[in-house]
Amino acid sequence: MIKIKRFDRKKEPNSVTMEYPITEGLNLLALFYKLKSTLDPSLSFTGVCRSGVCGSCSVMVNGKPTLACSYTPKSGDLIEPLDYHPVKRDLIVDKTKALHTLNQAQTWIHKTNNIPRDTQNLHRIERQSNCILCSSCFASCPVMAVNSDFLGPFALTRALRYTTDSLELQPLDTLTAIQQNGVWDCTLCGECTAVCPQGIDPKMDIMNMRSKSVQNGFDDPTLANMSFGFDFTQGF
Repeated sequence: MIKIKRFDRKKEPNSVTMEYPITEGLNLLALFYKLKSTLDPSLSFTGVCRSGVCGSCSVMVNGKPTLACSYTPKSGDLIEPLDYHPVKRDLIVDKTKALHTLNQAQTWIHKTNNIPRDTQNLHRIERQSNCILCSSCFASCPVMAVNSDFLGPFALTRALRYTTDSLELQPLDTLTAIQQNGVWDCTLCGECTAVCPQGIDPKMDIMNMRSKSVQNGFDDPTLANMSFGFDFTQGF
């Protein structure tokens, strides 16, 4: 048996946890479809490609973001909707705010030089371009629990992709956009890297973006409030 947290704002109580049987050989998304068609037609979830490409079926499994189509359920598993996303119903969440971080981070080409990318540049941005926006990294980020305005891992990974793109003539626009609630707010815990189904390393991407920021005249705003055990007002 697995447990699925159900949510319906029109009912009281709004959320309940229900148990369902496992069918051997089915991944979690396939199990959702079977349960809906044979046992509980009210079960609500999302899933499109069923092959780990679209990212729409992300859920929390035992507290960890996971693609349902890529996970084989085990007895005792607890399935919940993604953390830090408003729940619409059951396992369906609203990703609007999470996806809006891409606009806030200005992750696009601002001005192009119209010169084709060479193979080396394509290789440098390939991994970040593979992000499927499943929101797993967003749901795993502990910073979101204390700062809901944080841009989050996938927006910062996408920022690296565009500031590294040889077509971009104005990378400073994106770098400027990620200074507040962005590149310096990450704790570098690595949870985002651990859950990415595409093998992207947002932690390293954010470290690279910090380096790019410093090279372009930005600095960590928290350093101004650190004394390092010395009162600089007293001189040397």
